[in-house]
Amino acid sequence: AKMENHTRISEFILVGFKSHPGSQLLLSVLFSTMYIVTVVGNICMILIIRMDSNLHTPMYFFLENLSTLDICYSSVITPRAALAFLLGRRSISYNGCASQMFFFSLFGTTEAFFLAVMAYDRFTAICNPLLYQVIMSRRLCVLMVMGSYLSGCINCTIQTGFTFSLSFCGRREINHFFCDVAAVIHASCSDTLVNELVMLAVCGSIIVGTALVVFISYGYIIITIVQMPSAESRHKAFSTCSSHMMTICLFFGTVFFMYAQPGAASSPNKSNTISVFYTVVIPMLNPFIYTLRNREVKGSLRKQLKR
Repeated sequence: AKMENHTRISEFILVGFKSHPGSQLLLSVLFSTMYIVTVVGNICMILIIRMDSNLHTPMYFFLENLSTLDICYSSVITPRAALAFLLGRRSISYNGCASQMFFFSLFGTTEAFFLAVMAYDRFTAICNPLLYQVIMSRRLCVLMVMGSYLSGCINCTIQTGFTFSLSFCGRREINHFFCDVAAVIHASCSDTLVNELVMLAVCGSIIVGTALVVFISYGYIIITIVQMPSAESRHKAFSTCSSHMMTICLFFGTVFFMYAQPGAASSPNKSNTISVFYTVVIPMLNPFIYTLRNREVKGSLRKQLKR
């Protein structure tokens, strides 16, 4: 019985952002508002793209998928966190924690691959405009989206499997507002060296790999734009890319800081604040970044509203 007691705990306590009751209410309102904006913004984005046949292009196909992904991604974490801040109920069951980690890793990894795919799409459009329709066929676009999800599946299976093979004894507290891989590893009483190495190797290679695709694509894009003869074509090309670059810098900057550096599992306090960025803020900003900086979407929105 002693051994059994040693490995199985039925629930964890999430202690991220422990502070005064007043600020808990503020956090709850903040998270709830951001979540509502995320869902509404992304649904609008999906509807605009669906309803306007001019937007049935590879770029918008990926954007529509990104919006769907952001709704799922945000839904795994934000509503639960908002409720926990509001009611002060911070416990999460063992299985609940595992499934939250599984889906968070799935959608988070998929998002990184999506950003790489979208960078490749912009690279093809700007650097090989004549071959764009041939290269970015409907089939390739669908395969790229499926491939992104498949990569997400592989990563989240590895992360969740490795993390929940650890034993958790007395320490049930997780220093985070959701079941993040690093924070859960930190709460274990097993030797976690192998886990930290696996996390660093797998997450590190995914982040560095997708970031490389993104930055190499944008390197070529910037060189191509600079060499364009007319100022107007330069401006047009740059405006379609600048919004994407904003999202990329935000996402990869915060994620790199969180997972792709040694000792990522050992400094949970500063990571709480940073992870709010890529779990809550970026899914909320994406639709705004892509609509407000985009003439086609604005034009389409005006048309829909006139109807």
